[in-house]
Amino acid sequence: MLPWKISPVTHTLPDFLAEIVAHKRSRMRAREVPREKLEERAAAIERRDFAAALTGEPPAIIAEIKRASPSRGSLAENVDPASLAAAYARGGAAALSVLTEERYFRGSLEDLETARRAVTLPLLRKDFTLDEYDVAEAAAWGADAVLLIAALLSASELRRLREFAAQFGMASLVEVHDREELASALDSGARIIGVNNRDLRTFQVRLQTSLELAPYMPSGLIRVSESGIHSAEDVRRLRAAGYQAFLVGEHLMQASDPAAALQALRS
Repeated sequence: MLPWKISPVTHTLPDFLAEIVAHKRSRMRAREVPREKLEERAAAIERRDFAAALTGEPPAIIAEIKRASPSRGSLAENVDPASLAAAYARGGAAALSVLTEERYFRGSLEDLETARRAVTLPLLRKDFTLDEYDVAEAAAWGADAVLLIAALLSASELRRLREFAAQFGMASLVEVHDREELASALDSGARIIGVNNRDLRTFQVRLQTSLELAPYMPSGLIRVSESGIHSAEDVRRLRAAGYQAFLVGEHLMQASDPAAALQALRS
């Protein structure tokens, strides 16, 4: 069981995002591999085109490998990233997202590397990216894209990390969940914007978040809706609002047949 879990009966929720980031920052001091070594390893990896995958045959599902979450606890026991990645590929996933945060999501960089070896799909490293070291680490372990969260980073930081990721051929999915964060993402020059329907400060989910922000997103962007997507009808509603891609994690992780569940979302 995770260190904490949201109670379904409480309405006073702590700021989980701050707790997760504080833990991440505390571990920065223990980094063992020099950044130069990561960059050297990253330079030898041929990237897969994450952006192109999201603009292919719609709807583009980014299927997530996610062992646990702070709000739900364990999502699946004995997860085999290679088998799950292969199932997602059979189900028609456009790309994969792999959680690598260890304490709260039970992920690892090994999960990312294992999934990459199993399929030819592009992979997003899903983690709390805070600096260039995190980006270089993602590149060294085979990510084709990194997650940049506007709630954690200023517009200038988003731009700097996005441009640094591009040096390795990686795309950046810039995540927002309100108009202020969207404005920051646009100021940073982001071209792939994900609207997280889960508020990372409380972990409450509202699909309406994507629908409310859609009118404020200019044309020419790759629009991704994240979290809270459970049915083909959800996908249809979001596509009608202008979203091309959909990041789905818990629904697929808890399915008895992930490939069939993914096919149903795309139907």
